[in-house]
Amino acid sequence: MTLPIRSAIAICAALAASGFAPAQAGPAETEQLLIASATLPKVAIPDLLSAEGEPELAGDAAIDLGQDVVLPQADIIPQADIIPQAMTRPTGDLSSMVAGLRASESGSRQLECLATGVYFESKSEPLDGQLAVGKVIANRSKSGRFPSSYCGVLFQRDQFSFVRGKSFPSVPRASKQWKTAVAIAKIIDQGLKDSAVGNALFFHARYVSPGWRLKRVASIGNHIFYR
Repeated sequence: MTLPIRSAIAICAALAASGFAPAQAGPAETEQLLIASATLPKVAIPDLLSAEGEPELAGDAAIDLGQDVVLPQADIIPQADIIPQAMTRPTGDLSSMVAGLRASESGSRQLECLATGVYFESKSEPLDGQLAVGKVIANRSKSGRFPSSYCGVLFQRDQFSFVRGKSFPSVPRASKQWKTAVAIAKIIDQGLKDSAVGNALFFHARYVSPGWRLKRVASIGNHIFYR
């Protein structure tokens, strides 16, 4: 190989070596390279975000927050027109009152006790007789001589044969007799109808003779009533 050819080969080799030499960078350049090569985390976009990035509410739930919001209101009944069931005062004879107040639920524990007493002591009696029995229970609760509540009167020891301990027998609430007893209890509790027994505190069935030295005030259906 001649000298000029060798010189040309040496020059080309030098140029090639200088073109592929590694770049040298200071700290700032190194950071830029790291940032450029880093993989940024992917953030999931919530499904409820709109294209503008604001939350969306579907259908009737959508509300324009830039305006006053008026929520729908139910029909408002004047307070004076709201009459509790316990304050209802039906008019007419006893039969009409009972028909208007029959219910399977009494509405309170005390009325439940009074209705239970009427049911077990007089469910087969005429309405006047059931009213009279319930009236005796109510009279006792107000007399000062007996417990001061309907339940207390019924649970007093040895006073009513259907009571066993501190519980009542089960009652068929769907029956017409129970619903009638509930109506009678409401009539007595609200003072809607007077009874011929007046302020009687005792009664017994006609087929027994207890020999009480009490004033007999009335006889209705199968019961005799005393004061």
